[in-house]
Amino acid sequence: MKSELTILFDRPTGPVRRLNAVNNGPVRGRSDQTCGNFDSYSAAGFPYARTHDAAYCSAYGGPHTVDVTAVFPDFAADENDPASYDFCLTDEYIGAIAASGTGVFYRLGQSIEHWTKKYGTIPPRDFAKWARICEHIVRHLNEGWADGHRFGIEYWEIWNEPDLDPDDSPNKRCWGGTKAQFFDFFETAAKHLKAAFPALRIGGPALAGDRGWAADFLAEMSRRGVPLDFFSWHVYEKDPRRLAGLCSVYRELLDRNGYPDAESILDEWNYVRNWDTQWLYSLRAMTGIKGASFAAATLCLCQDRPVDMLMYYDARAHCGMNGLFDVLTLEPGKTYWPYLAFRDLAALCTAVRTESSDPTVFALASSDGAAAQILLTRYAEDDGTPGGDVQLSFSPARDCDVRFFLTDAAHDRALVREETLGPGRRGLCLPLKLFDVYQISVSPRA
Repeated sequence: MKSELTILFDRPTGPVRRLNAVNNGPVRGRSDQTCGNFDSYSAAGFPYARTHDAAYCSAYGGPHTVDVTAVFPDFAADENDPASYDFCLTDEYIGAIAASGTGVFYRLGQSIEHWTKKYGTIPPRDFAKWARICEHIVRHLNEGWADGHRFGIEYWEIWNEPDLDPDDSPNKRCWGGTKAQFFDFFETAAKHLKAAFPALRIGGPALAGDRGWAADFLAEMSRRGVPLDFFSWHVYEKDPRRLAGLCSVYRELLDRNGYPDAESILDEWNYVRNWDTQWLYSLRAMTGIKGASFAAATLCLCQDRPVDMLMYYDARAHCGMNGLFDVLTLEPGKTYWPYLAFRDLAALCTAVRTESSDPTVFALASSDGAAAQILLTRYAEDDGTPGGDVQLSFSPARDCDVRFFLTDAAHDRALVREETLGPGRRGLCLPLKLFDVYQISVSPRA
């Protein structure tokens, strides 16, 4: 049975959202066997790069990069003394992100620790001093303190996934303290940083996905009068519709707890079937064509959801969860191409309505009134789901030239078809296999 997909050019739905942000930045290639991806990273036009887990990447500077314990290695030192800080490799890394044209979304805190002995994820001995250390990091990167820079970083996120493990867990990977301690810690840090930098966006705490924990956190922060410019959260899924549905859940939590103006930011997401018995399958899928299709479907769905930004995890160099760049060579991977398509959609600024008769067909379109871009994919979790033809229609009909760029197992954004639509021809038939990703470019006829 043929599916129907209609692009309603006369039904604008609003600005194209910032759904194409990522975690982590580019690598400038060197002659010492370090591969680089700076040019292809820059070309993708990512609006922001979050710095979480940068410390796991040797190309960025490894454990000497970004984390508070990397920048301020001796907690007993004087936080007001520039000599107490080691900014060298963090400066280089942040500078590379900025040079690529991508905004920096700086995570203040620590990378996850999977090993049995914990180092940086143990709660700071003095919450107020930790906040003052972070103040100096901000001043170094934004105000030139300690031979620093003026990067103009707007977003500053406090911590990462404090809810990942319960209070009684023997292996607390992100926050070694209790839930109650974290509430005190976040209050101290958020109030201090917002008072020091009222024009910046201070938020967090990048929750792993415990919605009860999120509800308690927001209720308690509201009761304590804690400022929150953005609330960040994570989800890994195999169903893009469930992922998109959570956008409404967290938006409602923010509104109900007195934070209607706080941005809701999903700053870690990717395809995962499950974290144990299907982890190897998930890694192969997220870095292949299925992961690219999942990402495309998610980008399409979240345009119409109450979320302010999405940040794919991960663009980190040589990371097994990076579908954007090859884990060895850093050449563009399969997921890079739907992101390149999204760049072109975002350039046209205004999204328009799409209507699909098939729940496995996902589309997002944008137009500037003349030209248009369409991102299209067929995604289903069941790898045996059949493909089929899609009747693609434009409403209202227009005289235009249409080019089809395909990404599938054998193609990387390859031009595979060109059509001209003249008077009376509203659309055309397009074969669409499972996991095919199309970028469709529509231009008015000369």
